[in-house]
Amino acid sequence: MSIRKSIYLLSLILVMTLKDAFPQTSQVLYYMNIPQNHLDNPALKPTNSSYIGIPLLTGLDFTINNNFVNFSDIIMKGQKNDSLISVLHKDYNIDNFINKLKVSNFITPEISIQVLGLGFTAGKDLYITFDMVDRIYTNIAIPKDLFLLALKGNSSFVGSTMDLSGFDAQIRYWHEFGMGVSKNFGSNLRIGIRPKILLGVADFSINNQALGLKVNKDDYSWDFNANLTANISGPVKVYTSNKNTIDSIKFDENKFKKGSGNDVDINKVMNSFFNKQNMGLGIDLGAQYSITSKLQVSASITDLGYIRWKSDITNLKAESTFKFNGFNVTDVVNGSKTMNELAQDMADSIKNSFSITNGSKPYNTALPVGINLGGSYNITKNISFGLLSHSILSNSKLREALTLSANINLGSALSTSICYTAENGRFDNLGAGLAFRLGIFQFYFIADRIPVTFNRITSDNNSYVVPATWNTFNTRFGINLAFGNNVKKANDKPMIIEKK
Repeated sequence: MSIRKSIYLLSLILVMTLKDAFPQTSQVLYYMNIPQNHLDNPALKPTNSSYIGIPLLTGLDFTINNNFVNFSDIIMKGQKNDSLISVLHKDYNIDNFINKLKVSNFITPEISIQVLGLGFTAGKDLYITFDMVDRIYTNIAIPKDLFLLALKGNSSFVGSTMDLSGFDAQIRYWHEFGMGVSKNFGSNLRIGIRPKILLGVADFSINNQALGLKVNKDDYSWDFNANLTANISGPVKVYTSNKNTIDSIKFDENKFKKGSGNDVDINKVMNSFFNKQNMGLGIDLGAQYSITSKLQVSASITDLGYIRWKSDITNLKAESTFKFNGFNVTDVVNGSKTMNELAQDMADSIKNSFSITNGSKPYNTALPVGINLGGSYNITKNISFGLLSHSILSNSKLREALTLSANINLGSALSTSICYTAENGRFDNLGAGLAFRLGIFQFYFIADRIPVTFNRITSDNNSYVVPATWNTFNTRFGINLAFGNNVKKANDKPMIIEKK
């Protein structure tokens, strides 16, 4: 199989599994001496007196995370040493992939861009921050039985009924404007608070109250018993047929045009991008306490809040029993159908099966709540070990990661961290971070879940190195203008005492 086809199939698998996603912050960031760690705990304060984030470059964060598959489980070496195959190849034993599936399978891509950042010390110990952060959040879950139906076919499920109420999906984009304040209370306790105003740009959310599936004996079709809703906020239009089923869903180009012409109206684009109708509120809370001069503990709760979606609303509801022709990926493997034909069959079946009640009622979505519990021990003034528990609570589902780190902080001149994280049933996740200053410019780069084992595969006389066990990745980097707290060079000149 060519590299191009393998990449296409990899993209297909990722799209198929893009149905369960939770954001995953960087555990490396928490104990590093850089201004961005106040986004994880508003009580944390860097040692520099102030900083200014370079617009759009001060904090770029990308995460992808899943709980059931590694990179090498999707693309691997074939029976011939010079070939690559995917999980959909006819020579691959699909049971090897199925055995890795969980009852609930998720993949979690998230993008966060700190557009603007500012922090400064006021008075003796008051620290104030201002931030604008753009966030794209995805949360989708796929029950194992849906994978089995797609990969193994319908025959093994004939006459059985499956509970698919675990199927879930959210994809949303919003702006976050936050102002944080932290202050010492006594000599040991520091408390921080960061209220936020949220502006929603676009959202797609599924609320699955009940979803059952039965495979019929006569024609292997699927009978769905559904009670679910899908809410959309964004420039799209849903067209329905006379039978009140979906005919098509299209991007609404006219929303951004000037009058009846084809020219784009910049004001309409900006009004949609900063939509004041989709407003919400959020808050981050944090605390840090010194038990001794060497031992500190900390805790934070982030993203307590919601967004009220009112603009460009489309409500879709399926509350009935309907028939779906189903799909079988094995048709592509054995060559009886192309991928395009299979996708078209799926689209036609969905459009003709769902009975839709179309409306435009506003709705709320909650933010994914982050919970951090940490402790650190200072070996010396500049060297410490840290332990951090990071959890995400979204849609009543909790996922947790535990991180052990070794940290070196030389003021704001140099900060490094090496981390080991247990997450997603894996215990081989390594992370590292580095921050350093060149004058007033502070550069930092962080990577979580760095792959440590690799496979070498060849194709078309070319050799490729791919991660062997890799199901999670996070990277964050940026540039700050940092002021104060430069590490001064020691004066090694001997002291001269003048004699009188």
